[in-house]
Amino acid sequence: MAGNNDLNLYYIYVYKKMVKLISQLHKNICKKPFYFGWINHCWANHQLPLDYPPRAHVHLQNMPLPPILHNFFYSLCDNINTLMEMHAYLVVQGLTRDLSCSTKLVSLYGSFGRLDLARLVFDTIPHPDFLSWKVIIRWYFLNGEFRDIVGFYNRMRVCLKECDNVVFSHVLKACSESRNFDEGRKVHCQIVKFGNPDSFVFTGLVDMYAKCGEIECSRSVFDENLDRNVFSWSSMIAGYVQNNLAQDGLVLFNRMRKELIDANQITLGILVHACTKLGALHQGKWLHGYLIKCGIELGPYLVTALLDLYAKCGVVRDARSVFDELHGIDIVSWTAMIVGYTQNGCPEEALKLFLQKEQVAVLPNDVTIAIVFSACSQLLNLNLGRSIHGLSIKLGSRDPIVTNSLVDFYAKCQMNRDACYVFETISDRDVVAWNSIISGFSQNGSAYEALELFHQMRMGSVLPDAVTLVSVLSACASLNALRVGSSFHAYTVKRGLLSSSVYVGTALLTFYAKCGDAESARVIFDGMDQKSTVTWSAMISGYGIQGNGRGSLSIFGEMLKAELKPNEEIFTSILSACSHTGMIGEGWRLFTMICQDYNLVPSTKHYTCMVDLLARAGRLKEALDFIQKMPVQPDVSLFGAFLHGCGLHSRFDLGELAIKRMLELHPGEACYYVLMCNLYASDARWSKVKQVRELMKQRGLMKTPGCSLMEMDVDHDFSFSRAASLA
Repeated sequence: MAGNNDLNLYYIYVYKKMVKLISQLHKNICKKPFYFGWINHCWANHQLPLDYPPRAHVHLQNMPLPPILHNFFYSLCDNINTLMEMHAYLVVQGLTRDLSCSTKLVSLYGSFGRLDLARLVFDTIPHPDFLSWKVIIRWYFLNGEFRDIVGFYNRMRVCLKECDNVVFSHVLKACSESRNFDEGRKVHCQIVKFGNPDSFVFTGLVDMYAKCGEIECSRSVFDENLDRNVFSWSSMIAGYVQNNLAQDGLVLFNRMRKELIDANQITLGILVHACTKLGALHQGKWLHGYLIKCGIELGPYLVTALLDLYAKCGVVRDARSVFDELHGIDIVSWTAMIVGYTQNGCPEEALKLFLQKEQVAVLPNDVTIAIVFSACSQLLNLNLGRSIHGLSIKLGSRDPIVTNSLVDFYAKCQMNRDACYVFETISDRDVVAWNSIISGFSQNGSAYEALELFHQMRMGSVLPDAVTLVSVLSACASLNALRVGSSFHAYTVKRGLLSSSVYVGTALLTFYAKCGDAESARVIFDGMDQKSTVTWSAMISGYGIQGNGRGSLSIFGEMLKAELKPNEEIFTSILSACSHTGMIGEGWRLFTMICQDYNLVPSTKHYTCMVDLLARAGRLKEALDFIQKMPVQPDVSLFGAFLHGCGLHSRFDLGELAIKRMLELHPGEACYYVLMCNLYASDARWSKVKQVRELMKQRGLMKTPGCSLMEMDVDHDFSFSRAASLA
């Protein structure tokens, strides 16, 4: 009895000391009724003086605290600073030797995200029990620090034989995220040994095997689970989609419906993503209707999946309908809609939506800023891009995705100095950063500089990838540098990039075609295992550039035999080939196919090709009549094609008629006045040229300065030789 009395007195003493400490941190502690009720009861029963020094202080330090003290004291730790002061007091009083006290500290530090301190406390526990291990694993799991969980689990298995389904679920998730197949398989064996896994463990196993690329093992575990819920089905469907078996995922969903399992937001989001991968717009729309019919709320994940589906399938209008129906717009859906506009050639709409950020009441993140730079580069809108640059500085955007997009923006706007300045600020220049500036310079006509940058990249021991090779091959094509490009060809073969990347193969055959080597281009084309529509288009254009219209038609015929549907770009290439070779009959037939056979709407490019075809052949009146009946407004390229034909066939009277029409439509654009000057110059009517230039000065219109490129001996050119030696 005496011992118990001393223990109780010591508890009261410790309680009084701790309350005194905490009351300095929490001014309102004395207002808590618990404080007066419990402490007054203790004082009344034991008549404890305020300065009581316990007689049993030395040996009572090792005694455990009662749960009521744990719960009360720790409930007052509402921030990390209070917790650290409480921890310090517990250390001074020797109370951290209590296992339950230390475990609670581990849990509290974990709840504040301080896993470093949680780990320090845990490592001071001489013999942690199963609960202690479970707590430290749980908080590493909840804080997303998966890489250390497997290590904790293996240490626990050495010390203890105990485990449960919660720990198994956490460890399986860690193996999934780290793609640790070997450890995951060991955990699976231990689960079988322990027996009685629940549905969460089964789902974790399905997810782990799927993310490690072992989809057959994943399906085997899924079939063993007789108590499958919606999460089990969703995990298996997600596994198929992640392993490029999206069609199997859709089939499994049909089986899920037959077993009367209702899909949730996650399931439908995964299925919509599967449709996006397959380009299955019809099935995606069915899923959209299904979720509306079932009354499933559009959460952020599902909204983003739908926006991505419609954007990548080219139906931006449907994507905008989904966006406009949202009750609350968040940063994810807002950014997804901007991405959709930008990737579908609608940069104006993307910027318009971005500039409504005050109405949307969200701040842009790094992804938003990066995609807006892409929209600005498409429009060559330098002023707005500079403003966005200032906004990114204000928001503190330093992510590589922002700086790389900024470099690309300045390069495409031909602001090479600004692009280089931003590029120099990047401390860790990886291959993506180098690709941004090399690609930008290659596209803006700075081909020499692009090859020089490639040299610097290789000197910095950065290994080029497929994107790098596409950019430098484009630069070589624009310079007609056949020898240098051939050395890059050898490099792609050496690195295995030609066989693994359809983009590299397409860039290579485009390079050979533009350099006049159609035979090498065809060899590359025939050797490619995979061909995209861009590849077919490049080969068709290559023959057209060489004046081999029959070759272009032959490739087009092969494409149709392969049951590939030609798109707008393919028709632009084949019509251009017909134009260069004077194949008027074939051109008309193909132009008619666009509408009648493939239900496509002819674009301005298609109309321009037809005008060029007729004008080159001298059928200028027919071309002018075609222009007047066009359902779309002619642009400078179309007028340029017609005037070029007028110059070739000395029909300046028809050219002047076209000039009057285009100046009525575009009175303030300098490019049309330049076309007029070129027409008059081809007829040696220099007085007219002078009049037009005077008119341009009066209206404040400036002609963009022209430049000429001279072919150089690439064997003696410094940049070329260095680039070739590094390829």
